[in-house]
Amino acid sequence: MGRKLLLEKAHIENIRSYEVYRKEGGYRSVEKALKTLTPDQVTDEVKKSGLRGRGGAGFPTGMKWSFLTKPEGVPRYLVVNADESEPGTFKDRYLMEFIPHLLIEGMVTSSYALGSNRSYIYIRGEYAWIAHILEQAIEEAHQHGWLGKNILGSGFDCNIYVQRGAGAYICGEETALLESLEGKRGNPRIKPPFPAVKGLWGCPTAVNNVETIAALVPIINEGGEEYAKIGMGKSTGTKLISACGNINKPGVYEIDMTISVEEFIYSDEYCGGIPQGKKLKACIPGGSSVPILPANLLLKTAKGEARMMNYESLADGGFATGSMMGSGGFIVMDDTQCVVKHTYTLARFYRHESCGQCSPCREGTGWMEKILWNLETGKGRSGDIDLLWDIQRKIEGNTICPLGDAAAWPVAAAIRHFRDEFEWHVTHPEEAQKRNYGLAHYADPLSVSVA
Repeated sequence: MGRKLLLEKAHIENIRSYEVYRKEGGYRSVEKALKTLTPDQVTDEVKKSGLRGRGGAGFPTGMKWSFLTKPEGVPRYLVVNADESEPGTFKDRYLMEFIPHLLIEGMVTSSYALGSNRSYIYIRGEYAWIAHILEQAIEEAHQHGWLGKNILGSGFDCNIYVQRGAGAYICGEETALLESLEGKRGNPRIKPPFPAVKGLWGCPTAVNNVETIAALVPIINEGGEEYAKIGMGKSTGTKLISACGNINKPGVYEIDMTISVEEFIYSDEYCGGIPQGKKLKACIPGGSSVPILPANLLLKTAKGEARMMNYESLADGGFATGSMMGSGGFIVMDDTQCVVKHTYTLARFYRHESCGQCSPCREGTGWMEKILWNLETGKGRSGDIDLLWDIQRKIEGNTICPLGDAAAWPVAAAIRHFRDEFEWHVTHPEEAQKRNYGLAHYADPLSVSVA
């Protein structure tokens, strides 16, 4: 059984309350940081740990923090991205709901390292009950001297505020999040300048994921070098995985990134296998925006090696034979699932969530949705597959933010690995229409022609 750093105490009765959390060793990292370490030393520990961003891109956290400029007399901000909108991802929700003080503790320590006296949690609007939980935890932290002025007599002041979003997926992109936090429409900004130079209200800002900031607690408590001993290669520490789909035990699991995909799916400790003895067909390993992989590339790589649950192994081979760890949204599909249908569902989501600022994304996502809907409802044509491929290729890399890529990659990977299913939908329109999984009740997604 792998070691648990974040979820070890999540099931202790009343751990959500300050009294129980403190009794179980809570806020020790704040004491250690403020009493024995300088802000730069905290950042150095994060660098030593090898911690990578747990929200999607996997960029080294310590390096990201070191980019933060420090102009004299200008405030700096820490913003925690709790706008967990990626389909298939729900691990941050679990952390915030069941052990909220872990995030608050990590934020105080991180704010100290970054010199942020005002820090924010931007949480998606649908998480209304969790916003209440966080606000209560913040109030408890204030009452017991972990927030406010002169924390532990260190001279460091810090306050944390919860800001609710309106439920827009695009606000998971860090610059769109900052725009929304400033009270504007959540449109992504053109970069540079990057948030580390000009972020919230034009000031240097670090934007980090919930899990990333929570990981500061074990890193400071145990030391960056000890944290780095867990895991494999550049995939250090533990990682939370949201597992769902055709598995016996959906839920949130903490892994140390030394286990294989096969073990994760079939082990009783984790997903517990696929229901009714069905076979694995495919998996989306890191949330809806990363490429889908067929079973033969998951259970064994092209090199004949096991595919591991870590950043490097999942990406091995590039998008031709690999995928991404992403946000940790692990979606399993058994051999009865229709890849075309699921690709349509994702295309429909991304078309709906596009902010419309960039024409390749605004027009291309709608076009892909229309074509996939035609394929699923028996209206597909012989040139549709190549047209889909051409559209996604012209979206990828041509938008201000990664939402265009997120919409293009699932389509590209589905065609790359399951082209025969797309072709079947074209050559068997009547059968495709009969088994269209209830799509007939949807209105035609677009009224324009795709010719």
